[in-house]
Amino acid sequence: MPYPRFSAKASSRFPRWSSTQITTHCLAIVLGVLFTLSTLAVMPPQAEALTSPPILLAQTASPSAGQESFVARAVKQIGGAVVRIDTERTIVRSVDPLFDDPFFRRFFGDEFSRLPREQLQRGQGSGFIVDASGIVLTNAHVVNQADRVTVTLKDGRQFEGQVKGADEVTDLAVVQINPNNTALPVARLGDSDVVEVGDWAIAVGNPLGLDNTVTLGIVSTLGRSSSEVGIPDKRLEFIQTDAAINPGNSGGPLLNAQGEVIGINTAIRADANGIGFAIPINKAKSIEAQLLKTGKVSHPYLGVQMVSLTPDMARTNNADPNATLMLPETEGVLIVRVVPRSPADQAGLRRGDVITQVDGKSMTTAANLQTAVENSQVGQVLQLTILRSGVSQQIGVRTTELNEAPVR
Repeated sequence: MPYPRFSAKASSRFPRWSSTQITTHCLAIVLGVLFTLSTLAVMPPQAEALTSPPILLAQTASPSAGQESFVARAVKQIGGAVVRIDTERTIVRSVDPLFDDPFFRRFFGDEFSRLPREQLQRGQGSGFIVDASGIVLTNAHVVNQADRVTVTLKDGRQFEGQVKGADEVTDLAVVQINPNNTALPVARLGDSDVVEVGDWAIAVGNPLGLDNTVTLGIVSTLGRSSSEVGIPDKRLEFIQTDAAINPGNSGGPLLNAQGEVIGINTAIRADANGIGFAIPINKAKSIEAQLLKTGKVSHPYLGVQMVSLTPDMARTNNADPNATLMLPETEGVLIVRVVPRSPADQAGLRRGDVITQVDGKSMTTAANLQTAVENSQVGQVLQLTILRSGVSQQIGVRTTELNEAPVR
């Protein structure tokens, strides 16, 4: 079939170009291509980097990923000086005399009399070696009344421990192990007096039976009194931290960012999350020396129960028509009870007295007074300035040994 011919009318839709126009158009296209290629050839390296795949950015940051953290360095600093302490204690259970009654046994047999009367209790805590001779610091409640103490090092070595002394008031204890002429790792002790709120805090120990556990937090406050913590029978001002402290951490070290021990983990609050407490290491140093020397610690005793008094508290009390006492609207320490036959009782202190000074130093809280008494000596006479019925008086109180205090 022959191809159709284009009519003159159809061909008139396309413009007719002369040879000169065609040549000029082609030359313009060629010049445009050459200009584009030259621009790409001189593009700066920075522009090329911007078009690089994202993986190149990740490769650039990779060296910093291998750097050691300060936590890892701190843990290496203390090394294997943190130990696990396992204790055993045999307790004798009392059995109701009814079970030994012949009439009871006639009808019920001898099964009840065969019940075991001794029970083995096991406990676990933490500690750390402070001297190459085998001195281990821990909490008193970890080793209290234990019949057997076993100290296990991070490298697996085990030693029988001997409790050289324990002080329940400060919850500190010293355990001695015999290294048997082998080298022991020793923790480096820091200075708790230079610790500041916001400093890093690293807790190391064996919480919940999980050995060699490390947790990180900060020092959230300093000088937290034992009464605020909820253990008024202690005489301590704690370091408070949000580093996780769990059962089994007790007795383990609290470290600073340099791996130095700044405290001994000792207490947790069951009603709060992220709050733990540690005994300042400077306090532990002084207690350790006394425990090694005598096996116990002397604590001066005054014999009062007290609360902090503020002007607002006094005004609220005084506005109550049923109030039994009218209180001075001042800051001080209100005595709410005087223990019979105590030094305070013998000196003439009374319920309702407000202590404002001890040896000329102002007392604004109960914690202040407790610290002042603790820092004195057994047998020392403390000069108390009190307000009684609005009148200022001076009363001297001679302290005695807390362990010899009368039953309250």
